[in-house]
Amino acid sequence: MTVAVKTFARLADAASAVSTERGARFLAGGTLLMRAVNEADPSIETIVRSTDPAFVHVAVSSARVELGAGATMAAILAERELSFLHRVARAVGGPAVREAATVGGNLFAPSPYGDFAVALLALDATVTLAGGYGQRELPLDELLAGRERGASLVSKIAFRRPPGETFRFATVTRVHPKGLSVLSIAALLPLTNARIAGARIAYGAMGHTPLRAKAAERALEGRALDAAGIAPALAVAADGTSPRDDAIASAWWRREILPVHLRRLLLGVDQV
Repeated sequence: MTVAVKTFARLADAASAVSTERGARFLAGGTLLMRAVNEADPSIETIVRSTDPAFVHVAVSSARVELGAGATMAAILAERELSFLHRVARAVGGPAVREAATVGGNLFAPSPYGDFAVALLALDATVTLAGGYGQRELPLDELLAGRERGASLVSKIAFRRPPGETFRFATVTRVHPKGLSVLSIAALLPLTNARIAGARIAYGAMGHTPLRAKAAERALEGRALDAAGIAPALAVAADGTSPRDDAIASAWWRREILPVHLRRLLLGVDQV
């Protein structure tokens, strides 16, 4: 099996090669792609990479965060202003993996991987797709829904910086500290007059891709973050989910434990 490697200084040129060349795949961190190459995946004929500095750039202001899709989990952990994402980044493999694993690559990780994508979905992130004829921006939800239909080169991810302690994340594993996720939950919980206003909750490993818990979001609207206030959301926690049986856990078990861990997250009970 022979695989060609092409390097481009401009991300736009790399995107053009990915979209026009048969069997071309983009290399960012390589945690997914190189495993496929080592397993002699016959669909991979060309590896495309880019040295464009914008691809790894991280910009944080008081109101907005922009992450180059090539930024690694280690880079996230090194940025003090992104402390609200540190728990999420630590959920991705061990130290060696985090030096390679990228924010953009995590968006394409199959379940039960992809914990960082779960967090970005809860944060209402948008993604910028690079192309030979320019760029276009779309909600992360749309990318996740269509990611199996064709090659997309994500150049940047952006979202509003969450205020205060409004963002929460938890991952549930059977093997600590670095087991694969039985499920993961991320939540953005804005409060107005001590009541939830516009919650966003996302799950990992509860469907083919990370997904929104829209029934739970609706049930939380206007309610307090206490045991009585969150009870309606727990009752519909698994609505709209479609977990699968795998070597980590059964679909039945994921549905059973989801309300338990959602309750802990909403009430602010610390989790590993």
